[in-house]
Amino acid sequence: MIGTVLVTMTGMLKRLSIVLAIAALLVGQMSVVVEARPGDGGSMGSRGSRTFSAPPSTNTAPGGASPMQRSITQPSPSSPSYGQQAPMQQPAAAPSFGRSLLGGLAGGFLGAGLFGMLSGQGFMGGMGGFMSILGLILQVFLVVMLVKFVIGLFRKPQMEPAYAEAAYGRSPVGMTPASGGGPASAPVQITDQDYGAFERLLSAIQDAYSREDLSALRGMATPEMVSYFGDDLARNSQQGLIDQVSDVKLLQGDLAESWNEQGSDYASVAMRFSFINVMKERATNRIVSGDPNHKQEATEIWTFRRSPGGPWMLSAIQQAH
Repeated sequence: MIGTVLVTMTGMLKRLSIVLAIAALLVGQMSVVVEARPGDGGSMGSRGSRTFSAPPSTNTAPGGASPMQRSITQPSPSSPSYGQQAPMQQPAAAPSFGRSLLGGLAGGFLGAGLFGMLSGQGFMGGMGGFMSILGLILQVFLVVMLVKFVIGLFRKPQMEPAYAEAAYGRSPVGMTPASGGGPASAPVQITDQDYGAFERLLSAIQDAYSREDLSALRGMATPEMVSYFGDDLARNSQQGLIDQVSDVKLLQGDLAESWNEQGSDYASVAMRFSFINVMKERATNRIVSGDPNHKQEATEIWTFRRSPGGPWMLSAIQQAH
């Protein structure tokens, strides 16, 4: 009897070790996909009273902009909504329906799969060797997805998305007129000199980010944006990686909206630009992702803010749909 129990437990531990080893390997591969270039894949920052409203569509970004994921701006009862999106919630709020549903389904399936696996069955253990292999693969997939989900909960702020600004680009035929209006704001005339400043900031911020030069970034972006860049760079450093962006070129751009509120000017600009982006190991300079010989393209909406008599500063980046 004791021998049978020991054999059963040994088999259970072997199966569990296989699943965890494969899951760890896959999760390790996922961890290499870190933040690449400023704001890549996310929306962050503040747009004054328009933080929680979507910037107008443009020829460069006809699908509009994604909701803000990180912002120090707090919504107010008078804040306009971003489409059908709910206002940003405080970190202490209950998790969203999507997260709860995913957690429940993943937990249920994972629990059933691990229990079956440890008992020698798995999801499809009784259907022969080939189906058992498929069951093992499915179990590994669920373990990886659950781990990825949990990591995401810790890496992202515990709040519903708000809404950010995005990058700016200037098209070869010039910029479209700015839209006016908005809550407690007045239109701002954007000149060719302003457009030139936006284009220079697009390249200069990417360059400073690649050099991990927070001092230079402080002269081109708001303290809020610099704090986000610093967080991303620190995460890369902890993983022994360095993010390098080069050969940034604006391909097309147009102005989504510009306005003035509480003495500051704002301009949200949609920009499509090309660039080379590689992620390297800090110690060996070995490329772990990206192609130094292949240009990528991105479309973002960048929002800039200018205090009276001061230069334009990046205050938000928003991903285009």
